[in-house]
Amino acid sequence: MDRTQPRAKWPCGSATQPKSASGNLRISAGPTTLLRSFPEAPSRQGTLLKFSAFSATNLTELACELGQLVSGWTVAEVQPLPPRDLLLILTPPSPLPDGPPRLRLRLSAHLDGARLHLQQGRVHSHRGSHAPVFDRLGEELLDSTLKSIEQVGADRIALLEFSNCSGNARRALLLEFLGRHSNMALLGPEDSILEVLVPQADKPERPARLAKGRTWSPPGGSLRPPDKPQPSIEESYPDPDTLPPGPVKDRAPLSWRVECALGLMADATVLEQDRSRLIARLERRLNRARSALKGIEKRALAAGECERIRQDGELLKSVLGTLRRGMTEATVSDWFAADMPQRKLALDPKLTPSENLEKVFARVHKLEKAQATLEQDRNQASSRISRLEELAAQALTTEDPLRLDTEAVQAGLLETRQEANPRKKKPRPARLPYRTFQTDEGLEIRVGRTAKDNDDLTLHHSRGLDLWLHTQDVPGSHVILRTGRGVQPSEQAIVDAALLAVHFSPARGASQCDVHLVERKHVHKPKGAKPGLVTLAGGKILRVRAQPKRLASLLRGSAGH
Repeated sequence: MDRTQPRAKWPCGSATQPKSASGNLRISAGPTTLLRSFPEAPSRQGTLLKFSAFSATNLTELACELGQLVSGWTVAEVQPLPPRDLLLILTPPSPLPDGPPRLRLRLSAHLDGARLHLQQGRVHSHRGSHAPVFDRLGEELLDSTLKSIEQVGADRIALLEFSNCSGNARRALLLEFLGRHSNMALLGPEDSILEVLVPQADKPERPARLAKGRTWSPPGGSLRPPDKPQPSIEESYPDPDTLPPGPVKDRAPLSWRVECALGLMADATVLEQDRSRLIARLERRLNRARSALKGIEKRALAAGECERIRQDGELLKSVLGTLRRGMTEATVSDWFAADMPQRKLALDPKLTPSENLEKVFARVHKLEKAQATLEQDRNQASSRISRLEELAAQALTTEDPLRLDTEAVQAGLLETRQEANPRKKKPRPARLPYRTFQTDEGLEIRVGRTAKDNDDLTLHHSRGLDLWLHTQDVPGSHVILRTGRGVQPSEQAIVDAALLAVHFSPARGASQCDVHLVERKHVHKPKGAKPGLVTLAGGKILRVRAQPKRLASLLRGSAGH
């Protein structure tokens, strides 16, 4: 941590943090609604309650309670609970006659229930992308000693320090309980970030704060106590109806309150998300199954015409000698009818009479083949729809949608879910201040996006010998024709750049327009000038006539719309 910012050391058991004369950070969160239940009986429904999110005051109390309980314990196992939770399985330094043989410490960066507590209730099944940080924590923290659990400053940030790590290097686990921005990271010496649960992406206006290889710094406004007292855990979360299982019943009462409230809240959110995903998967399969049944019914209607088509083939065969290529129809006497009426049969004029006859009987054979499996296909489709509808009804109330999903996959009713692999996720490319186009000779044309981007393009994304273009007496984009050392652009390349300068200005669509042309090194930005405003030294004016086809070709080849 930044050693100039001391960590908060509030007295154990304090319900509120001391007020800072200079601090004015307000930490608050809106209430969350769920049905009251407990980890041991997650399906029990009862009174509707509202729980506040994890606060800085709550962390102060928990860090004190948990630190006294598990400091000095050994990390026997790291259990990932993807996508954003994990358990540290801790064992005491020596057997305790009246204590547990091990404890489970829950660390969660859940978007709707970030928290820290002992896990005393049962753990619900988790499924999600396995972030690289989980593997790294298993390698680095196994058999290490948990030295302390501290609160950083007066914020919702916890730091777990470890000793006896691999290579005796400093290792710490950082948890930021910041609502939808909650995260965790493994820190090394000098607060270097070795791994992070959810890496942040760089933005042009703000570099990523939590990124591998960088030094951790607190979020803006952190490390200051709130200016108003916050509710304690006992005030925020109700006393659970049941005692926790195991021998630590009275040693971590605050942790048990947090587990029963926020833990259940997060579990309820995950349950609802898993249930919604399962219902959506079943609905997609049901739609496909119903469409398949409609297709089978269409086949049944077509198969009903099989006998009539076979008769038409026999009739066509009887007059085959009178037919010739190019005819569109044949008139025959229908001897299959009682009064032998005249019947017209359609022909393909591109085919010979024999090929037309083969086409008719090929259709007959196809319909006969479909007819043979029609009833079986109809029964299978109807059965699949019934089973999917039954599963969809169960999915509305199931307490274990993952199990139901697995059973549906094993029964062949659903496809195996494909989990996103965070290691394969491609980082979003940084936004450039310009669009890119290309001339026929391969030269690059850059066109600024906004007034601020025009400055960035001209001053930082161009060279002195590049050509700079801009519409005369009309606002618009700065345009750079990249030339390179010793490269003389053709007249057509310059015209292309000028056409783009006109297009990306209010003069777009004009039959002709004047455009400034000057080497980039003769373009200067006056001090204090508005974005996009520059001065020129020299250059010349081009009169550009509209070339719609050429402009359309340039726009189609754009690499940066």
